[in-house]
Order: sequence, then structure tokens, then C-alpha cells
Amino acid sequence: MHTSHLAAPNLDAPTLLQPRGQVLDETYATSLIPAPRSADSHKGNYGSVGVLGGADGMVGAAFLAARAALKFGAGRVYVGLLAQHSPTVDLQQPELMLHSPNELFKFNLSVLVAGPGLGNTPDAYFLLQRALEYAAPLVLDADALNLIATYPELAEILQQRSDNYPTLLTPHPGEAARSLGVSISSVQDDRIAAAQSLAQQFNSYVVLKGAGSICMMPSGEYLINTSGNPGLASAGTGDVLTGMIAALIAQGLIARDALLLAVYAHGHAADELVKNGIGPIGLTASELIDAARQWLNSKHEANR
Repeated sequence: MHTSHLAAPNLDAPTLLQPRGQVLDETYATSLIPAPRSADSHKGNYGSVGVLGGADGMVGAAFLAARAALKFGAGRVYVGLLAQHSPTVDLQQPELMLHSPNELFKFNLSVLVAGPGLGNTPDAYFLLQRALEYAAPLVLDADALNLIATYPELAEILQQRSDNYPTLLTPHPGEAARSLGVSISSVQDDRIAAAQSLAQQFNSYVVLKGAGSICMMPSGEYLINTSGNPGLASAGTGDVLTGMIAALIAQGLIARDALLLAVYAHGHAADELVKNGIGPIGLTASELIDAARQWLNSKHEANR
């Protein structure tokens, strides 16, 4: 009896099924760093960031985001402070331009940050509404996320934002749980699903912060970050991340790449500080800014 032997099909598994999830490590993050700056560049080449926040008792949150944006490469940074008796200058970072919140919307911003120290007052509500309607990429954090979770009409405006102006959300598990109307434990039990739900519900790029931050795209693609340590568990570190993301968008990176590069650099900065004996206990958000800048510049030089 003759038995014919059929040739086995040539199966190339990686091309048949592309993974939706990847690892965000230093090699991947470094590949996203833009080319070194040209000798004849000027501040206008690197965009303008606006930071909306800093209500009474929380001016520091807005300053942290703004300082991070400035030191991560934005050409100009404007800050709209809600505090009743807000300072007119940041003495630690006098390069920042401080204004009333309503004045912020008069500038031609490359990207707007809303949320650090925003509060939950009626003024915060109406200013956030203006931010959601502003024609520029938008990074939402902290109180902005809580207000959107509280007021369905704000959530609706967020959902209707134009695809021409990407929105990026930076929730920790508590903020994600409020936005999704579920428990924190539910978010933590399946962090990828929670991040995907947020990205789809709000047509936004999302970083669900925590150990192994989940960077989720509206398409469902996601990356899991490998940098960072418990030193990041202190007030203000999220504000710094928000400012870093905005700075990269201002410099021309697409939303996806800005999110990924900032998330990795933020965690890596904490890792380097701990390696040098600064933390994890007592590591502060302010210390992250210079460490992240140092890493970014070292990679820029390596690309020359």
C-alpha cells in the first residue's frame, strides 16, 4: 500500500498572530528618543506646554508638572493656577510663566495638562470643561480624572474629542476604579482589562500606574513597563510623569511614543536614584525630574 506524504505547511507563527502586548524596556524606550537637536534650533521648535491646576493648598502639584515639562525639553511652559492668592513667580523655577487659569487658554499651546492640584470646586469644573474643548493634545491627571468620573457630562465631552487632538489619561488604580465605576480590587485583578476599558471608553491613550504600569493604546495595543520601584509611592510623582509626557508631545512626538518614553524614563529615574542611595524610602518627586533629564540627555548624546 502506497502512502503519500504531504509536505508540512510552512507556518511562521509570529506573522500569523501578532501579540497585542509587549514589554517596555530600555531598548524599546531608547528607540523612541528623537534625533539630537540641530545647532540652529530655538525654543519655538520645542513647543509650548500649558498646565492647569494648583488650587489652594495644591500649588505644588502644578509646579511639579510644569517643572518636569520644562526640564524634559519643552520650549515654553505656562501655568494657570487656581489658588486664590497664587504666586506670580516660581522662585525655584522662574522660567515658568504664571497666569490666571483663563489666560492659559489664550496661548497657542502645543499640549495642555489638566488636573495636578485642580481641586473639585465649581471653578475647577468649568475650567476642566474648557480644557476638554481646547483644540490641542490633552493630558489628564488627578483631579481632572475624578471630576470626569463624577460628572457624566464631562465624560461625554471627553468621549467626543476629535481624533486630531489625542487625549492621554494617567490614572492610578483608585482613579481608574472611579472612572470605570468598579472597585479598586477589580481593577487590580485584571489591570490590562481595566486599562483597555478606559482606553476604549474614552478613546484615549492610558497609563494605568503601578508596579508594571500598563500603557494602553485606543487600538488595544499595550506595553508593560519594566522600570520603577517603590520609591515612586510618594506624593507628586504622578504630576512629574504628566509633565514629562506633555513635554515630549510639545517636542513633536506622537502621543503613543511620548507616553511610552515618559513612562519608562520616569521609572528609570527612580531606579537610578535608588542605585545611588537616594530612596526608595524618602525619594521625592522633585528628585525624579533631574534624574530623568540626565538619562534623556545621555541617550541623546549616544545617538549623535
